[in-house]
Amino acid sequence: MNKKQVTYYSTNLKSEPVSFREALLKGLAPDGGLYMPSFIPALGKEELEKMSGMDYQGIASTVLKSIIGSEIPEEVLSSLCNDAYNFDVPIENVYERKYILRLDQGPTASFKDFAARMMGRLMQYYISKNNRHLTILTATSGDTGSAVASAFYGLTNINVIILFPLNEVSVMQRKQMTTLGKNVSVIGVNGKFDDCQRLVKSAFTDKSLKHLPLSSANSINTGRLLPQSIYYFYAWSRLRRRTDESVIFSVPSGNFGNLMGGLIAYRMGLPVRKFIISTNANGEVPEFLGTGTYKPIVPSINCISSAMNVGHPSNLARIVALYNGIMNENGEILKLPDMKQMRENLAGISVSDADTRETILNCYNRHSILLEPHGAVAWKGLMEYSKDLQVPEDQLSISLETAHPAKFPDEIIQITGKNPDLPLSLSGLEIKKENYESLENSYEKLKEILLKR
Repeated sequence: MNKKQVTYYSTNLKSEPVSFREALLKGLAPDGGLYMPSFIPALGKEELEKMSGMDYQGIASTVLKSIIGSEIPEEVLSSLCNDAYNFDVPIENVYERKYILRLDQGPTASFKDFAARMMGRLMQYYISKNNRHLTILTATSGDTGSAVASAFYGLTNINVIILFPLNEVSVMQRKQMTTLGKNVSVIGVNGKFDDCQRLVKSAFTDKSLKHLPLSSANSINTGRLLPQSIYYFYAWSRLRRRTDESVIFSVPSGNFGNLMGGLIAYRMGLPVRKFIISTNANGEVPEFLGTGTYKPIVPSINCISSAMNVGHPSNLARIVALYNGIMNENGEILKLPDMKQMRENLAGISVSDADTRETILNCYNRHSILLEPHGAVAWKGLMEYSKDLQVPEDQLSISLETAHPAKFPDEIIQITGKNPDLPLSLSGLEIKKENYESLENSYEKLKEILLKR
């Protein structure tokens, strides 16, 4: 394992490098860029081999220890991992060597639980050492908000403010955020997710708010990304036949934090043959991959896979940086990344709502497996890639299911006629009282709220 300490630089290249602790607690770099690790330590063959005999918590500790280094004592990090990951991570075989990684068994039935729970514990560890207070300001297109609200709920020294687009989250997703109270405040913005994200970024770069202890739990925060690399190692370790066997992952992609986590795993030594970028109709990144020209979609297109309704994903700046390019926060490419290498590692596919619905129905009828819209986009992406490229039957391929079907009951019932079984984490939400406020799409209005609190 590499002993050199990883530092974190800004993708805008105008801020000083910082430690993991500083990157985690700041969220966004002072120059408006996103923090990136100065290098990504590689795990050795022996460490990869051992993963097959480890549980999820053990793999998590191994991966995070490698990239966080000596900033957190090993026994403390191991304890945090054991506390964060106390739920199942099922891997479902569909046919041949094609699998679905179900990341929907956590406390909010979403893959965001994997990042939010670990991030909350890391933040609590650092701020409790000197009794600091923190306000988490986060934008959500659906599942991030509920996962963050759950992960930080009840913490005495952390307040949470969540912004969501009023008309673009499901009722279940909204109620997971708005029925908690205590230290969790929720604001519905009259706009798109991209508007919510812009408001959050504006607050972080507003010098007049410098005195406020603000941080973010969005995937703009590097503390959200690192834990998302773990489940790629876990899935591969459970299914691989050899230590050097490569795997194809199909990743449902909106703000691209999930894919970035996979790319970190790849750079750490995970043998990946290809990442399939599976988007909904907001296909600006597959288009960029094909043409080399990036054009954000403004406004973003409202699709049934609502968490992926992102017209300009923040984490694209990190992906561009990973391939030696430079993109600013407005989506302008100042230096083109290595497109040849990107195309070797990544394939992009945009999936319509009609194809998403058809995929849900076909998967249920043919394989008795229930997918929700985001997972269906990923499965469709894998099917299209496998067909077009004539991928061998024995190629290990894993599609990521990122939310529980019960979070989208109306769509699932309409498509399949089946009412999804409600997991324990979602039961009783329908009768709980909601509490949230509405906000104009105005940064000045948000600033007023932040200053009052």
